[in-house]
Amino acid sequence: MALGEVAEPVARPVAPRPDDTYRFIGVKWWGEGVYEFARKPGTETAASVLFRVEPDDLVINKIWARHGSIGVVPPDLAGAVGSNEFPTFRAKPERLLPRWLHWWSKSRSAWEACAGLSFGSSGKNRIKPAEFLCIPLPLPPLSEQERIVARLDAVEARLIARRRAAEAVEAELAQALATAFRRITADAPRARMGDVAPITRRPVSIQPDATYREIGARAFGRGLFEKPPLRGDSLTWQKLFEIQEGDLVISNIKAWEGAFAVAEASHHGTVGSHRYLTSVADPERAAPSFLCYYLQSPEGLAQVQAASPGSADRNRTLSQERFSAIEVPLPPLDAQRWFDRLQQKARAAREAAAAATGELDRLLPALLAEAFGP
Repeated sequence: MALGEVAEPVARPVAPRPDDTYRFIGVKWWGEGVYEFARKPGTETAASVLFRVEPDDLVINKIWARHGSIGVVPPDLAGAVGSNEFPTFRAKPERLLPRWLHWWSKSRSAWEACAGLSFGSSGKNRIKPAEFLCIPLPLPPLSEQERIVARLDAVEARLIARRRAAEAVEAELAQALATAFRRITADAPRARMGDVAPITRRPVSIQPDATYREIGARAFGRGLFEKPPLRGDSLTWQKLFEIQEGDLVISNIKAWEGAFAVAEASHHGTVGSHRYLTSVADPERAAPSFLCYYLQSPEGLAQVQAASPGSADRNRTLSQERFSAIEVPLPPLDAQRWFDRLQQKARAAREAAAAATGELDRLLPALLAEAFGP
């Protein structure tokens, strides 16, 4: 039935006072919920009236409801405020559980219904509160709502527990790797990157009718990724360079942010733009994954940042000369390879934890579709 039959608008106007501080709410996209957006004194708001929210209120962002900006106020936001861009509604308790609304706000059917009622121009596609209340809502009896909500809550609790367990595993793995690294490098000599893993470029002769697999590097040590394929005839001034397995691939404009990683077998034969450097380890002296681990460590990343002069984001370009001068610890090759095997085991443990969490991540949307429609 229509949402307006089982929920009603509620407004709790507040006249902002200069000496008071207010917690302002926001509503995240795609059902991610209501959150505290900012804390401001009354002097910093131009609004003559704000509206207080309370736990179990359903709140929408009129502009972004079409992107799933819907949510139910959690207990820790009691007394927070929002502008008139955040209409508030309250469930009629004899017909509708607030927790049912909470889960409905996370369903694709709710987002699509809001999108269908949002009209405007220049990005101002506001939904009108009266039209929002016309959205049809699946509404079984309260006892059935309670049963389905209990099932969804149980899955969510498992998901939270699994994520916490994965975070604990990650912390333990990181500590174990750091301890092992300190042990094998404690008395190790140092060597210049330019001596053990010099920058090596492999220019690609671009053919107009050829297709090239291009890679990029994520910041904060999150690895390489493959970009959409490139056709040779789409390139003008760009230059391409070949990537091979085992290369340390470095974004020269984001290296200071940890945007570098070792190319795996799946990356062999891909290309990188002129913005990507490849450092190739001497197989008789250094293991590339060992070098990468050091450069991603606080000490190593500080050296990469020092080799990337500049002060503002894209102006911090990695100097090849300074990068080559970075000194890295160099224990015996057998010790480096042992550490690489340890890294591989850690990676497998992380992937197993992520796969287990991913199963629950997929289960929850499936249950929401079952309850509220696809």
